[in-house]
Amino acid sequence: MHIAIAGLGYVGLSLACLLSQHNDVTAVDVDAGRVDKINAGVSPIADLLIERYLASRPGSLLATCEARAAYAKADVVVIATPTNYDDETHSFDTSSIESVLDLVATSGGHPTVVIKSTIPVGYTARISRRYATLRVLFSPEFLREGHALEDNLHPSRIVVGVTRPQDEEAAWGFAELLGEGAEEDVPALVMGSTEAEAIKLFANTYLALRVSFFNELDTYAESKGLDARAIVEGVCLDPRIGDQYNNPSFGYGGYCLPKDSKQLLSNYADVPQNLIRAIVDSNATRKEFVAERVLARGPQIVGVYRLVMKSGSDNFRQSAMLDVVRLVAERGVKVVVYEPTLDGNEALGHPLVSLDDLKAQSDVILANRWSDDLADVRDKVYTRDLWQRD
Repeated sequence: MHIAIAGLGYVGLSLACLLSQHNDVTAVDVDAGRVDKINAGVSPIADLLIERYLASRPGSLLATCEARAAYAKADVVVIATPTNYDDETHSFDTSSIESVLDLVATSGGHPTVVIKSTIPVGYTARISRRYATLRVLFSPEFLREGHALEDNLHPSRIVVGVTRPQDEEAAWGFAELLGEGAEEDVPALVMGSTEAEAIKLFANTYLALRVSFFNELDTYAESKGLDARAIVEGVCLDPRIGDQYNNPSFGYGGYCLPKDSKQLLSNYADVPQNLIRAIVDSNATRKEFVAERVLARGPQIVGVYRLVMKSGSDNFRQSAMLDVVRLVAERGVKVVVYEPTLDGNEALGHPLVSLDDLKAQSDVILANRWSDDLADVRDKVYTRDLWQRD
């Protein structure tokens, strides 16, 4: 089978690796530099398993910028293009998906189209009416940045959504493609596309809720001078709660949780709710609390140790650190940044410095996640990383 994948971020590239184990895959991206790296066996993103797989130079995987030709010969086109949340429209920007659909519809081919990008609830049904000549399915992804291929090889579940009953056979076929690449048996569900879209948004908003809960627990403990770790350990020994997603941070961030929780809140426009709004608002409150705790130390210079959300990542889109830095800088405090994934002299308008200069210049060092790099300046470090893990 020939598969074309549109968009080579962590979702698209991990799928390209997974599916090229048993199929011919053409990976499409508008970034020629990214395409060249992949064809040279170099991963453009930080993901250990993707790096190893591409280094083996699989002959069944080819990257290209020639989208129309790739879609014309494909049996399946997977769309994994970015859908950033627009705070003005209160919805995902789905224009990149529609650009791909336009090309597929005019390519001369007849592929099944599977949307992997995150979308609003109800989008697949609406877009299927607009592109009536195409069979459009939706399959949510449940991946962690930095571990995307690992999560595709060991998925918790495979979900595929359809808009028409006659597309269920194609949906099961795509589920089998994903399951064939996995290293273990995987629960698979085929359902309506709108329900599948809701699964994605509710799952990520629940994760945001859990992060927010333990962050607010930590806010209480720090404000009252209590041992946050002892409280968290005691709470999480209850098997109904469990010992996961409980390490406090400066706030939930990354590419998925902030935008997905906001999108779900927008989908609740005509539905009564309190909790979803609280999850979104709680994240802003946490970042404000962190900034105030740092400012209370009276620093002249605040250093930032890494902008990325977690270890092993090279991405800081929607990182909680960005808002904390903004809040600190708005109070007139100088900020310097250490971020080895960046080149140049500035980051976010602040001086980009070496690790040694960060330690020497800073009165307080912000670290969303602890690193032994900071062991010699431990007294300067402000972090809420209780377990020194992501």
